[in-house]
Amino acid sequence: MKKSFISAALAATMMATPVLADSVKIGFVTTLTTPAAVIGNDMKNAAELAVEHMGGKMGNLDVEVIFEDDGFKPEIGKQKAEKLVKQDEVNFVTGFIWSHVLLASSRAVLDADTFLISANAGPSQLAGKRCDKNFFSVSWQNDQTPMALGEVLNQNGVKSVYIMAPNYAAGKDMAAGVERTFRGEIKGKDLTKWGKDAQLDFSAELAKAKASGAEAIWVFYPGKAGGAFIKQFEQAGLGESMKLYTVFTVDALSLPRLQEGGLTGVLGSFATQTWSPDLDTPENKKFVADYKAKHGEYPSFYGAQSYDAMFFIKQAVEKVGGNLADKDALRKAMEEVTYLPTRGNIKIGNNHFPISNLYLRETVADADGKWTTKIVSTVYDMHQDVYASECKM
Repeated sequence: MKKSFISAALAATMMATPVLADSVKIGFVTTLTTPAAVIGNDMKNAAELAVEHMGGKMGNLDVEVIFEDDGFKPEIGKQKAEKLVKQDEVNFVTGFIWSHVLLASSRAVLDADTFLISANAGPSQLAGKRCDKNFFSVSWQNDQTPMALGEVLNQNGVKSVYIMAPNYAAGKDMAAGVERTFRGEIKGKDLTKWGKDAQLDFSAELAKAKASGAEAIWVFYPGKAGGAFIKQFEQAGLGESMKLYTVFTVDALSLPRLQEGGLTGVLGSFATQTWSPDLDTPENKKFVADYKAKHGEYPSFYGAQSYDAMFFIKQAVEKVGGNLADKDALRKAMEEVTYLPTRGNIKIGNNHFPISNLYLRETVADADGKWTTKIVSTVYDMHQDVYASECKM
């Protein structure tokens, strides 16, 4: 009886003592093939730089990152998310460029009680009615950046605008964002084909924009489509009659190609963003300098957010002392994050999206003549997305 009692007590003690993992396993889903790989590779490069900067450790735990290619397709993204959760048994899944891929993949992760942290995509559904206790974003909700640009249009006295964006979840959110805040007349709107066979010839839409008589044109075209649009806009001579305003179009990925092509019309154009290479935090300066030294170009906001996603996870893991089994404590730790390395001070909203500043950025040449962006002003101070009120967590 005594021996049995001791054995039972020992077993109870072992059950009460958490079994600590020896590594943090992170699944990273992005686009590593198709022309959109230019974005995915920037994200991958930045995530790897983050792990290098943290010495390959989160506290006492080694960091293992498993990269998966979504092929720019929702169904493949879902398959890769399922593989990461079921086969690789990761503790966190992050990455995700595209809102439609994230929406298709989210349940595969969340239904498995695994943390999902978007490094880019910010669909309104996950910010609002489909918010989830285990979903977090380190970027923004899709509507926020164009909302800020709508305010800039108002401040600049723009009276009419023509809108162009790709026809998918984020494109629709982006257009809705600028329409929500712009107080002038919208002369027309085109939502163009997106996906693997995304439309890259905008001649018909640009002709319509010109004929509309709009004072300005607002566009959202990420990746390769952004460079194609800017080139055609300038070749059509529209810069002489229409002011150009963009979100997620003129960035570190498109600017080298635009500069190589001598498309000087993009200099002086304005965009809004939560980040810029010149944002003044010590960590951002190190990130930008080391990224440029390693890859020869400025990092994009995709890269900055991927870098932040890794450190967001690191903060939570270290706060719980590496006890990855205590998901309630991990969740609470992520909810209490108040600083991201490349962005500075933030808050995590009730829907697990960041509350942070949004800036007006101008396209300029740096001291070495390389085209980049600089912050002109703060448009929104600690801004929360409009869908947070729909989240019932």
